[in-house]
Amino acid sequence: MDKSTNEPLLVLSVDIGGSGIKAMVLDENGQPTTERQRITTPSYPNPPAVLDVIAQLAATQGEFNRVSVGFPGVVQNGVIKTAVNLNAEWIDYSLSEQLGQRLQTPVRVANDADIQGYGAIVSNGVELVVTLGTGFGSALFVNGHLVPNLEIAHHPFIKDKTYEQQLGRKAMKKKGKKAWNRHLAQAIKNLEHLFNYDTLYIGGGETKRIQIELPDNVQVVSNQAGILGGIALWRD
Repeated sequence: MDKSTNEPLLVLSVDIGGSGIKAMVLDENGQPTTERQRITTPSYPNPPAVLDVIAQLAATQGEFNRVSVGFPGVVQNGVIKTAVNLNAEWIDYSLSEQLGQRLQTPVRVANDADIQGYGAIVSNGVELVVTLGTGFGSALFVNGHLVPNLEIAHHPFIKDKTYEQQLGRKAMKKKGKKAWNRHLAQAIKNLEHLFNYDTLYIGGGETKRIQIELPDNVQVVSNQAGILGGIALWRD
């Protein structure tokens, strides 16, 4: 595969989740050129196991010359700083460097909620993005500009429990959809008072469990935004 910078931009966009790893190729306009493929996240999701899955997905996606990765944790300069829903072996792991060597392609890595946000926002005013999946992700944008390293998930929420402990997948399975939806409604009220956002976007695999009526300034977005936003990492 020719990785020449003279070629049109083709980005392999990868979304690493606690339950599944997804990938598709995007053109320079952020439009898909391949079908999204998904492989279940390894039961022991340490770096070698996850990189094996990404390489397997990459082999199904044809031509690409850049890679974007959304990771469920804090990322600084391609290095993983937190990985609560994966494995402690990720801490201080340079995912951009190691995956770049594996695929022989330039790689950029960001928090998965940040990438979901890039795929959802309209770059107008204060826009907050939260993701409901294995955990609870968050990203804040002001007029299209990302506020880096926002991590709401592990802040106190209800009864000394964090947002993630009350709204993650484990909480939904343990307490049921009714309690989970009640907590989601409370979270939306809290977050609006905290951020005074113009729009809140909710994404992630557990959005299908939402049963409450959402305020007019709250939108559910396609889970595919977590891949489509990958093009933003290469818009220098």
